[in-house]
Amino acid sequence: MSTSENWIDRGLTHVTKTYGRYPLVAASGEGCWLTDIDGKRYLDFLAGVAVNSLGHCHPKVVAALQEQAGKLLHCSNYYHIPQQIELAEIICEHSFGDRVFFCNSGAEANEAAIKLARKYSADKFGGDRFEIITALDSFHGRTLATISATGQTAIQAGFTPLIPGFKYAPFGDIQALKDAITPQTCAIMMEPIQGEGGVNVPPAGYLQAVRELCDQHELLLIFDEIQVGLGRTGKLFAYQHDAIEPDVMTLAKALAGGPPIGAMVAKEEYAAALAPGTHGSTFGGNPLMAAAGVATMQTILTDGIIENCVAMGSYLLEQLQQLQSKYSFISQIRGRGLILGMELTIAGGDIVKTALERGLLINCTAGKVLRFVPPLIVTTAEIDQMITILDGIFQEL
Repeated sequence: MSTSENWIDRGLTHVTKTYGRYPLVAASGEGCWLTDIDGKRYLDFLAGVAVNSLGHCHPKVVAALQEQAGKLLHCSNYYHIPQQIELAEIICEHSFGDRVFFCNSGAEANEAAIKLARKYSADKFGGDRFEIITALDSFHGRTLATISATGQTAIQAGFTPLIPGFKYAPFGDIQALKDAITPQTCAIMMEPIQGEGGVNVPPAGYLQAVRELCDQHELLLIFDEIQVGLGRTGKLFAYQHDAIEPDVMTLAKALAGGPPIGAMVAKEEYAAALAPGTHGSTFGGNPLMAAAGVATMQTILTDGIIENCVAMGSYLLEQLQQLQSKYSFISQIRGRGLILGMELTIAGGDIVKTALERGLLINCTAGKVLRFVPPLIVTTAEIDQMITILDGIFQEL
């Protein structure tokens, strides 16, 4: 029988070392629990980095995949795909959007948004209007264009020259954003809440001011909701908290409950810029992934998932704040819904390792921010168990 050590050795021999992997070999999962190959269970408050929003192997998603797998796995986008059409209809019905482009990942969705912004602006204003302003500490993907859009030098290191045409402004600083706009600017692109940057929530009124700025200068407003969309913040889309609409939105992660899929959502006026031949994806929106997406979206919309996120998000926030009152090295708790960050005055990496040893999966971003993004189906009992483990670790510090 293969053990975790055997699998780890084989992986270290043949798989690229692009991840600092922990010594866990995943075998199965159910709900908020992940089980490794040796049979140890872990309470999963990382959820595949906000991907498994319905928990591991949600029965409706599994059933949709099984049924579709017996009919048609893949079909070229030269033809009409019913499952893709249905998923696009659901997204548009419940958002500002009129059209959806499907791809395979968040980075690809952001690539599509970048291309759309430049193509629309070139068609309407000419080719000199191509710059996109993003935020410092943002994260938009790992392709060459999306690391160029990402406002973190650590992500960009070693990959210069970057793609030209990106500028950065501090997140939450509207004056700095105004000052960054030039005659060459075509769009502003940002996450409504920065996930990888440290669960950074903008000040009240900031996103409305960004919308007004885009209207004033005829700029496209692109919201990257790859991590915070699809119920994660307590609304279906994060922009809905601020009573505004972007012109373009990108989605991925939780869209199919686990299987890989990405989407760019746009209003008709802007989507029209991507005519046949201007963009595409071989696998984007294929029958299998789209079927999982339909099942996931229907479950989120009809099974009380968002309501549970609101209730459990409030409960988790209260429990984390109680820990903050006990330990001086916890400086701030922030976030919304079930994307919450605990900023520490000490490094968080060793806490994550100890939590893993004790059967809890969390992660640390921005060096000192513990990030909690459990499945949206999490219960109070599971939150209590997580808090107990974390409290025990903190006591030893």
